[in-house]
Amino acid sequence: MAQKLVIVESPAKARTLNKILGRSYTIKASLGHVRDLPRTSLGVNIDKDFTPKYVIPQRKRKVIREIKEAASKASSIYLATDPDREGEAISWHLVAAAKLDADKVPVRRVVFHEITKEAVEKAFQTPHSIDMNLVNAQQARRILDRLVGYKLSPLLWQKVQRGLSAGRVQSVAVRMIADREQEIQDFNPKEYWTIEVELAPLEEQEAKFRAKLVASADGTKLNISDENKANKIAADLEKATYFVKSIQSKQIARQPAPPFITSTLQQEAWRKLHFTAKHTMAVAQQLYEGLPLGEEGSVGLIT
Repeated sequence: MAQKLVIVESPAKARTLNKILGRSYTIKASLGHVRDLPRTSLGVNIDKDFTPKYVIPQRKRKVIREIKEAASKASSIYLATDPDREGEAISWHLVAAAKLDADKVPVRRVVFHEITKEAVEKAFQTPHSIDMNLVNAQQARRILDRLVGYKLSPLLWQKVQRGLSAGRVQSVAVRMIADREQEIQDFNPKEYWTIEVELAPLEEQEAKFRAKLVASADGTKLNISDENKANKIAADLEKATYFVKSIQSKQIARQPAPPFITSTLQQEAWRKLHFTAKHTMAVAQQLYEGLPLGEEGSVGLIT
């Protein structure tokens, strides 16, 4: 009996799915994208609606041969790449590169956001076709990356330094940083002083707290522009008697932090662990695809 073929991106994800789906499925990994724009030319026909010209890299030809061979023996084919525009594009490229003919063998797309038994089984019960809106979004991103990087990077090598690169996102970010730095350089600093006092009740010296001087006795907001003025006010405050005029207490509800998205995950990983964005995403991908947990085997740990 012919087996069902499942194609994913990575061997780690394949191992996790293999444990869930069982022996009636053959699972192959594409090892990422199987087609891309050529490295030695622009690969985009600007005069023909920006049509991309895709090629199969030499290092991916063995993978394509193996997928073709497995597909020829399969009763049905499931594309189980990641549920984002890159994953959708990988599935679309796989169909083209491996010449998967849906008229001969059913080719279906399955999507799940966590690699658990429940999520995977539900996805395989409700397969659908490739979402061309996501594919086209990925193609637009890739074409823009190529048009910007391929055209501008050589200019940077000539004008600034070899090895530099321009990019759809990074070049805009560099411009924003440069503009902000120029604003900092143009800023005319003005001297100002703030005054704080440490207070404690006479009968409970350990119960200290800090108070900040923000206004004079008549309610006028203070603008302390030099050290002499600050010292004079501080001298007056040292002789003053303080009392608590009123106390207000209230209950507040603080909501728990929302689940991480890509940006907040990267920010927190840098703040607490000093992980680079690239390292953070590599770790997250491993946790999503599954890690070996003793007798349980490979288990997906995050959505």
